[in-house]
Order: sequence, then C-alpha cells, then structure tokens
Amino acid sequence: MINKRSLWFITLFSLILVLSAYYITMPSELLITNNGDYLYNSLDVDIKEGNILTALKVENNMKEEKEMEELRLILNDSNKSSEEKNIAFEKLKTINIERGEEEKLVKKIKDKFNLDSYVKKESDNINIVILSNNHDTKLANSIIRCVQEEYEDDKYITVKFQS
Repeated sequence: MINKRSLWFITLFSLILVLSAYYITMPSELLITNNGDYLYNSLDVDIKEGNILTALKVENNMKEEKEMEELRLILNDSNKSSEEKNIAFEKLKTINIERGEEEKLVKKIKDKFNLDSYVKKESDNINIVILSNNHDTKLANSIIRCVQEEYEDDKYITVKFQS
C-alpha cells in the first residue's frame, strides 16, 4: 500500500523529470535571457543590397522590440504607479495587435496578388511597400480595396512600389 509520503515523492519526482526533459529539449536561443537580446543574437539575417523589404522588416522589428522592452521594464518596475503600468500594458497590447494585423495583411496580399510586401500599420494609417517592377495604378487600387475590406471604418492606405 502506498502511503502519503511515497505518493508525494513519486509526484514530485515525476514533475522534476518532466521539467528536466522539457528544459533539455528547449531551443537554446530561448535560454539566453540577457534583457531580451536573445532575439538579436539568434537572428541570422542576410540583407541583400536590393531587398528593401527585408531591410524595412528588420528595422521595424528592432524598433518594436526596443519599445516593447522599455514597456516591459515599466511593467516590472515596482516604483511605477498602477496607472503607468496600465498605460504600458495597453501600449504593449496595441503593438502586438498591430503586428498580427500587419502579418495578416502581408499574407492576404501574397495569397491574392502573389506579391511580396511590407505592411506597417499605425492606428488609421497603413503603409504598404510592394516589391514589383510593375508600377501599376490599377494594381495599387486593387490592393487598397483588398486591404480596406478587412476594416469597417475607413483607413488611410498608401501603396508604394519598389523594384
């Protein structure tokens, strides 16, 4: 018959075993936690001179990560008021929501028009950079209508072509 002490020992031992297996199988870049620098250390980005989209994406990601790190510091600072922490949390949430919408729009443009694009959304402004040699106004209007379909309220959408 198993008594309580043996049951607790088996439970805790099993938990330690599962956590150890999880720790061992985790990707190594998740283990580096030097103020969020693991994102920059693990990125091996090859920016080619002609690829403006990659440069825009990397620049935007670095700016957003820096801003998010500053907001996380505010959230973790015990000297900050709850009002300041709430504002920081809301900004962090907004950044994540806009990132998701940007990714969704990039995917939609890729699926519908088979074009590589960069999308930057800031409140009601949506800036789109399309990698194409064809600078067609009809295509730009189609992209604007396609993006506007995602929103009930009007957005200020700009499309720029880069070759």
